[in-house]
Amino acid sequence: MALPRWPQTLAARLALIFFTGLVLAYGLSFSSQFYERYQTGRNVMLGNLEHDVSTAVALIDRLPAEERATWLALLERRNYRYRLDEGQPGVPMDMHQAHMAATSIERAIGERYALRFENIPGPISHFQAHLVLSDGRPLTVDVTPGPIPVARWLPLVLVLQLALLLFCTWLAVRLAVRPLTRLAQAVDHLDPDASGPVLDDRGPREVAYAARAVNALQGRIGAYLKERMQLLAAISHDLQTPITRMKLRVEQMDASLERERLWSDLNEMQHLVREGVAYARSMDGSSEALCRVDLDAFLDSLVCDYQDSGQAVSFGGSSGALLETRPHALRRVLTNLIDNALKFGGSARVEVQRDEQGKVQLQVLDNGPGIAEEELEEVFKPFYRVESSRNRSTGGTGLGLAIALQLSQALGGRLTLRNRDSGGLCAQLELGASA
Repeated sequence: MALPRWPQTLAARLALIFFTGLVLAYGLSFSSQFYERYQTGRNVMLGNLEHDVSTAVALIDRLPAEERATWLALLERRNYRYRLDEGQPGVPMDMHQAHMAATSIERAIGERYALRFENIPGPISHFQAHLVLSDGRPLTVDVTPGPIPVARWLPLVLVLQLALLLFCTWLAVRLAVRPLTRLAQAVDHLDPDASGPVLDDRGPREVAYAARAVNALQGRIGAYLKERMQLLAAISHDLQTPITRMKLRVEQMDASLERERLWSDLNEMQHLVREGVAYARSMDGSSEALCRVDLDAFLDSLVCDYQDSGQAVSFGGSSGALLETRPHALRRVLTNLIDNALKFGGSARVEVQRDEQGKVQLQVLDNGPGIAEEELEEVFKPFYRVESSRNRSTGGTGLGLAIALQLSQALGGRLTLRNRDSGGLCAQLELGASA
C-alpha cells in the first residue's frame, strides 16, 4: 500500500502540522478530562448503588410481608429493581470477572445475606442477585448495567471546538503564508524594463524588511541592466562611424584579394554592431505604443514583402483576430524567425491559429536540420550559436533569437522552439487572447 504523499505547498504543510498538533493536544486533554469524569461518575454511581441497595433491602426485610409489594415501585431505579420471587433462570456468574455493580452489591449486603449472582441471557445484558430475607421469603435484585450518562450537547460542543481549531489553523497559515505569496508574485513579475508592483512594507517586522529588500532589489536590477544596455547601445552606435570611414577608405584601395577580405571583415563588424544596437533597443520594446491590428492582414503583408523580393515564404491559416499589440516589435520578432528559417531551411511557412481560450498561436516552420534538444533553450542566449553554424556567414551573430525573445516578452507573449516530426524547426509565438 502506497504511503500518503507529503503536501507540496508550504500552506498545506503548515496547516497539516498545526491542525494535527492541535487535534492531538485537544484529544489528550479531552481524553484525560473524560477519563477523570468517568472515574468520578463511576465512583459516585457505585457509592449511591451500595447505599441505596443496603437501605432498600433493610427496609423490605423489616416490612410486613403483605406490604412489601406496594413499596417495590417506590424503590425501583432506572438501572435496577426488586422482585419478591426467585427471579429468572440464568447462568451462575464468575465472581472473579464479575461486573462492578455486582461487586458493589456484594460489598453492601454480602455480610448480612447469602448472595447468589446469575447472568440472565437475552437481548438485553443484565444480571440478578438472589437472597433470602429473615422470614425465609426470596428477594431478587434485577440489575441492568448502563453506561455513564453523557450530556446530549457534548458531541455538538466537540464538533464546534474542532471547527474552531480548523478555522484558527487556516487563519494562522494564511497570515503566515500571504507575505511569502506576495513576495513570490513580486519576484515572478520582476521586469527590469518596467516598474513592477511595489510590495507593501506594512506588517510584521520580518515581512516589512523582506518587502523593502525586494523593492530595493528590483530598483537595483533595473538600474543595472539599463546602464549595461545603454553602454552596449552607445558603443555599438559609436562604432558605426569609424567602420563607415574604414569602408570608404577601403573603396579607394586598388582591387586585390586583401581588399576583398578587409571589405568582408568590415561588413561583418557592421552587421554585428547593428545587431548589438537592435538587441539593446529590444530591451525597451515595451515603450512602443499599443494599437489594434488585423492580424491576418498584417501577416499577409509581411509574407508578401518576402515574396516580392523572391524569397520562398508562404502563409497559411486564419485567425480572424483584431490584436492589440506593438506592430513594430511583432514585425521584428517574425522577421528574425523567418530569416532564420530561410537561412537554415531555404524556405519558411507562416501559420496562424486560435485555440479554445482565444489565444493566438503564430508558427514559423522550416525544413532545415533542426536543433539538438539540449540546445533548444540555449539558442535564446545572446551570441550563442549552435556548433554547426560557427561561420558568421551562415550562423549570424547569435543575437537574432535573443532579440526575438526580448521583444516577445515585451509583447506579453511566449516564444518556444521545437523540432518537427517531419524534420525542420517550428518556432511558435503564443500571444494573449484577442477580440
